[in-house]
Amino acid sequence: VSVKASVMKGFVNPKIESIIEEEKTVSHAQLSQDTEDVISDPKRVSVKLRPENLEACYPPIFQSGSKFDLKPSAVSDEANLHQGIIICSLGARYSFYCSNIARTFIIDPTDAQQKEYKALLKAQAAAIGQLKDGNTLSSVYRAAAESLAQSGLSGNLTKNVGFGMGLEFRDSTYLLNAKNERVVQAGMIFNLALGLENLKTTASGDDKTYALMIADTVIVQEAGKDAEVATSAAAKEWKDIGYYLQGLDEDAEEQEPDEPKEVKRRGSGRGTVVLDGTLRSDANEEAKEARRKQVQDELIDKKNQETVQRLKMASQEKPTKAALGGNADVVTYTHVDNVPSQSQLMIQVDERAEALLLPIRGLLVPFHVSTVKGVTSRQEGSATYVHISFNVPGSAFGATYAPAVKFPNSIFIREASFRSLDARHCNQVVTQLKTMRRHVVSRENERRERASLVVQESLRLASGRPLRLNDLMVRPGLGGRGKKLPGWLEAHANGFRYSTRDQHVDILYANIKHAFFQPAESEMITLLHFHLVNPIIINKKKTVDVQFYTEVMEAVQTLDGSRRNARDPDEIEEEQRERERRNRINSNFQNYVRHVQDVWSRDHKDLLLEFDIPFRELGFQGVPHKTSSFVIPTVNCLVDLIEMPFFVVSISEIEIINLERVGFGLKNFDMAIVFKDFTKDVVRVDAIPIQSIDTVKEWLSSMKIKYYESRMNIAWKPVLKKIIDDPDEFLEEGGWEFLNLERNSDESDDDEEEEESDFQPDSDGSEVGPAWALGLF
Repeated sequence: VSVKASVMKGFVNPKIESIIEEEKTVSHAQLSQDTEDVISDPKRVSVKLRPENLEACYPPIFQSGSKFDLKPSAVSDEANLHQGIIICSLGARYSFYCSNIARTFIIDPTDAQQKEYKALLKAQAAAIGQLKDGNTLSSVYRAAAESLAQSGLSGNLTKNVGFGMGLEFRDSTYLLNAKNERVVQAGMIFNLALGLENLKTTASGDDKTYALMIADTVIVQEAGKDAEVATSAAAKEWKDIGYYLQGLDEDAEEQEPDEPKEVKRRGSGRGTVVLDGTLRSDANEEAKEARRKQVQDELIDKKNQETVQRLKMASQEKPTKAALGGNADVVTYTHVDNVPSQSQLMIQVDERAEALLLPIRGLLVPFHVSTVKGVTSRQEGSATYVHISFNVPGSAFGATYAPAVKFPNSIFIREASFRSLDARHCNQVVTQLKTMRRHVVSRENERRERASLVVQESLRLASGRPLRLNDLMVRPGLGGRGKKLPGWLEAHANGFRYSTRDQHVDILYANIKHAFFQPAESEMITLLHFHLVNPIIINKKKTVDVQFYTEVMEAVQTLDGSRRNARDPDEIEEEQRERERRNRINSNFQNYVRHVQDVWSRDHKDLLLEFDIPFRELGFQGVPHKTSSFVIPTVNCLVDLIEMPFFVVSISEIEIINLERVGFGLKNFDMAIVFKDFTKDVVRVDAIPIQSIDTVKEWLSSMKIKYYESRMNIAWKPVLKKIIDDPDEFLEEGGWEFLNLERNSDESDDDEEEEESDFQPDSDGSEVGPAWALGLF
């Protein structure tokens, strides 16, 4: 949105003023082309956006003279810019989302034109006032019409005053007219475009028609809040768009011959108009830092109170008892007669009964494979030794070993060793036992995971033809023969179904916590990603992240092994094919997302589902797991959807963020994310380039997330444990302010006798928190 306002403010305004001031001859079409070039290169108006993600929704529209068309389908003709009424409309699409702006500039206006424009401004304000959650679209139109009726201009108002926008520039189902009774909802975006057409003037002695138009991108806020005008940076008040040339000719005679005439604005006591600077400067940076500090200061008390209140409520809930380890009900043989008889006493493996038979005191004694901890073999001379270790109380399970709880007076065998001269048989037994144990452990893990799953409703298939997206791969991958086969994703009545030839995965809409659509730009894949509320089983493992993707580029290997010239026709043709394939796949995904979003808005409003698209311009490099990746914020999350394991953090679950290793002149810093649920481990994103720290801080402040900075990494487990144990002491000691470097520095300066730091480094150099967190106060 900022790019349109910046282009209007930083290019269109000065360009028109220059044309008028220097009496140049420029056509509407040429102006449109020059403006479109600026939109495709936002650096020319000091906007930091990726040019490859930015494009014009339509060629910029310039109109002047006596012919005006206020429809979005209008085009800029070859006529020259005329000094009088000038209407300019700009539409831009960034990362598939659209926005729009239009302004009217008036040269030597009449009193009637001034009154008409001010009436149009007043009508737009009335319409914006009706763009609230719960109102109908028709009420927006009526508000504008009733406001213009007071000036006798309601008959000149266009048939509609705008439309809904989003992935599509013009959503015809959300037209702002007198007949549309659809309801406005929070989060909707509208192009509010008010136009007065067929206006007449007789100032020059003959009747001429003209038009006036104002358009802005408006975002509907939550109930009780006024709508936000996203393009307000481009001025539209009368003093900003009215220019006067009459009376300057006489003044020009008194000027030097080479001195240009000046263009004066109404309400301006200066000559040539100079727009406010938008370039990066130290003053701007200081202002940004001051704004961030103000936002952070406002969050301090609120965050501390919320933390203590939540901890006190959590302390009233009794923790559930941990599940017992092991299985006390395993049975190998129901009767002694079922034990295999052997003429020779040798170690045997019975795969059918999942039993290990050991010769002890002349008998084959069965042990279920789940009781076996490990088995090894070694050879010494002609003999082979087999060593078997068993699960016992106090080892990996501690006091919660289920057999020990069920049979408290029993004696458990810790280990057993056997010697044999048959090396082949010993190796065969070890191999069979390891294979069987691996199979049983895997089965038991899957059983336990399935037992912990939340029971969900069954998928209801669509009555008609479901929305389908073809040629998709899935991550985590399916097992079996369908592991590398592409499948298709269908949207049914209450969920998605991904299918291959012989397998399928169901994802219910009610189980989706976050949905993401990430088109391919610098990546190799275009993807849909679903972060779930409750985990599901894929390939015998639980997962809360499921991703469907298509590769947009194919791996190509040159057989001659030589480097090709950048101007090689084959290279150029290959790059063109890749661009076309990427654009086609992105478009297919975009259309699918748009149709699914319509289904959600129509049939599942209560779920409040919406596809999130990552904001690449706010992204930064970091290491959320073991490899470096590009971490990107979205409206509701912080994500990395390319590298596995996936990284998805919900912003609503974040308590605070601590930026660590800041201030030592290092090239990188770390981000520690503390959740509102203190029982969760702190999530880290390490090795973020220090150049990204301002971007990270700006994003955190815009999302109203409290952040701190520290010079070292903090060991968070003891700190959070202390906060949970004594929340009142935590609040009395200033809450999260123990992380405030500025506060700690001021206190150290005031107290020169203090010898120890508030932070106590542990043996590995990490900070473990302040003195109160360790119980040292």
